[in-house]
Amino acid sequence: MMAAAISTGTVALAEIGDKTQLLALLLAARFRKPLPIIAGILVATLLNHALAGWFGTLVAQWLTPDVLRWVVAISFLAVAIWTLKPDKLDEGEELLPARGAFVATTFAFFLAEIGDKTQVATVLLAAKYSPLWEVVVGTTVGMLLANVPVVLLGSKLADRLPLKAARYTAAVVFLVLAIWAAVRGIG
Repeated sequence: MMAAAISTGTVALAEIGDKTQLLALLLAARFRKPLPIIAGILVATLLNHALAGWFGTLVAQWLTPDVLRWVVAISFLAVAIWTLKPDKLDEGEELLPARGAFVATTFAFFLAEIGDKTQVATVLLAAKYSPLWEVVVGTTVGMLLANVPVVLLGSKLADRLPLKAARYTAAVVFLVLAIWAAVRGIG
């Protein structure tokens, strides 16, 4: 269960202030139906992170342990730096089809996660840890831990969250993971 615990913490921290968290807030404000939105986040994250995790296990098989160690270390360092930059949704971007909270959330979240730092983190975690199902469960729980409160509380408390401090904390976690991967290797 170590893979699940590390995956949960890593993705929960990486998600704070991320564009998908902003998307969760927009969806909550637009639809005001927390349960279908949360279910959509769950389904989209499971699908997206299962694919990302599968790709991570393939990468781990293709690369030698030494090369993989440096790829993971450099990637975690890049995610640490990336985490410091606050995400914003592009203005004027059409986010949602008018088809209901669940479908809109599932579709929007799946697409928003493509190439996102939490998806990249999932690839890296799956390359480093096994079994894959623990990584996917952990990253999905991490996404839910970061997004469910936003959906439930909506914009009422969103302005009061210390997102800058959370981003710095997440960046430090990824920096530590980068150093650990470089020094200790994979596995």
